[in-house]
Amino acid sequence: MSIWFDPAVKAENLQPLGANTMADFLGIRFTEIGEDYLKGTMPVDQRTKQPYGLLHGGASAVLAETLGSIASHLVIDSSKYNCVGIEINANHLRGVREGLVTGIARPLHTGKTTHVWDIKIVDEREKLICVSRLTVAIIAKTS
Repeated sequence: MSIWFDPAVKAENLQPLGANTMADFLGIRFTEIGEDYLKGTMPVDQRTKQPYGLLHGGASAVLAETLGSIASHLVIDSSKYNCVGIEINANHLRGVREGLVTGIARPLHTGKTTHVWDIKIVDEREKLICVSRLTVAIIAKTS
């Protein structure tokens, strides 16, 4: 059973949510949405590398927070609520020098006032490079 507020949501319709944002600048693309997960990719290039030529840990955190935040947005009634990240952690397990990394966000908890997401990021060989957990606050919109 789908966890999304609109169960007919499609990954290709999500890209405008990231237009003109850090996610857009870093080349993050939403690639797949399942009944309980959101998947996206990010290139490992001059925008996302640190000085040693490896994927920057902060870029991995941006991918994780982007996927988890957009996933929360898809769970809530966005006409009544906003969702904002309040805590993120990331463990960087393996370096990546080139290619695409793929993140997948799955819910650990989707309550009325908070959501907690588990985000795993893998390289093109499906090797785990980062694990992250994001906590999102759900807040009522004010007029």
